[in-house]
Amino acid sequence: MSRSGLSTVTVVDALVEALREQILDGQWPPAAPVAEVEVARRFQVSRPTAKAAVRTLVFEGLLRQDSHHAAVVPSLSAQDIEDLYFVRIPLELAMVERLSQANDVRLDDAENAIVALERLADDAVTSSFVAADLGFHRALAAAAGSRRLERSYNALAGEVHLCMMQTRQALGRTRIAGEHRQILQAIRSGDGPGAVEAARRHLAGARDALLKSGPDGLKE
Repeated sequence: MSRSGLSTVTVVDALVEALREQILDGQWPPAAPVAEVEVARRFQVSRPTAKAAVRTLVFEGLLRQDSHHAAVVPSLSAQDIEDLYFVRIPLELAMVERLSQANDVRLDDAENAIVALERLADDAVTSSFVAADLGFHRALAAAAGSRRLERSYNALAGEVHLCMMQTRQALGRTRIAGEHRQILQAIRSGDGPGAVEAARRHLAGARDALLKSGPDGLKE
């Protein structure tokens, strides 16, 4: 920590954030090489800094890299989507159940995320819609009060965002916001089974829609 109490952001941290944002915005298309030399040139940083940032994003699943080859943006397959939701669904159901049993848990950020999604402009770009959608789920993960659960969820969230971008899947602002509100209302009322079932339907519906969408990047 610095003397002001603020954590220090390294050049690598800043580069990771900037590169992550570009990947999730689709500025590096599926299968596009993300070579260290190109990253260094584009962001005007040293090659070791670029290499460290690329390695971080490989660990997050936003890049893939084979030995002696440049990292690439993965072209997510149907199998990838099945696997993501195989892990994501039970993780989110666990946090929804925990939240519904908690006393005096603060859910303001989850409520604000729903409102932000409802107010999103009709012509908003897909990346903005996806970010607003996932904002609700990130807020629930943060509210659950488990650092390990939140860390596990955030480790998946980037790949979920990426697959939604690649499938160009937007289920509809009204539908998604409505389903989010059902989950939140069940949590606030202490209805654990109801919250879990609402979350299960919501996530299974999202998974099935992604699998049916047939995007440029989706393959068997």
